[in-house]
Amino acid sequence: MNENYKTIKELADELGVSKQTIRNKIDKDFREKFVQTIKIKGNNTLVINNAGYSLLKKTLQNDTAQTAKTLQNDTAQTAKTLQNDTAQTAKTLQNDTAQTAKTLQNDTAQTKLICFLEEQLDKKEQQLSVKDKQLENKDTQIAQMQNLLDQQQRLALQDKKLLEEYKAEINDLKALKMPSQETESKHLDNQYKDEVNALKEQLETLQEQIKDQKRIEEQEKPRKWWGLWRK
Repeated sequence: MNENYKTIKELADELGVSKQTIRNKIDKDFREKFVQTIKIKGNNTLVINNAGYSLLKKTLQNDTAQTAKTLQNDTAQTAKTLQNDTAQTAKTLQNDTAQTAKTLQNDTAQTKLICFLEEQLDKKEQQLSVKDKQLENKDTQIAQMQNLLDQQQRLALQDKKLLEEYKAEINDLKALKMPSQETESKHLDNQYKDEVNALKEQLETLQEQIKDQKRIEEQEKPRKWWGLWRK
């Protein structure tokens, strides 16, 4: 590289800053006076001449001094502010400590009260939980009893319906049986009468036969005696 020119990278390395810092210092006026474009390894590269280098170095040194001064002032101001803040913080902390102690004392009493109330609340919640379980059991028992009652009512209705059906069937049977019994009774009466008449006829026939037999025997008696005498 030509000693009369330096690239932005070379300047940044020598001055101990970034390339972006160098670019920020190159304005339009600076570019026209101190910047040129030359070919390096076939590429167009911006370079800054010695006068520009000296100006940038001076500017950066002034910026550094100003920054250092500003930093020193800021540090002093910060130290003063911190000192004031520390004193104020100490005072505030002292007041806060006293207030906190008083508050803690009040909070302790309130905490005890809160603990007591929480214990009472827990007891009430436990009692309510027991009551809820008892109510659930009661509801379950009521539901079971209601189911049993419904079943009993259904069975009673079924029994009533069956009883009515049985009564209707019995009445139907009675209605069918009564004429049959009368008919059968009449049939039996007629049969008995026929049998009696038949027996009467048989009796009369036997009586006639007996009469005939007696008559024959009466007729045969003399002949028998006559026969015995002839012998």
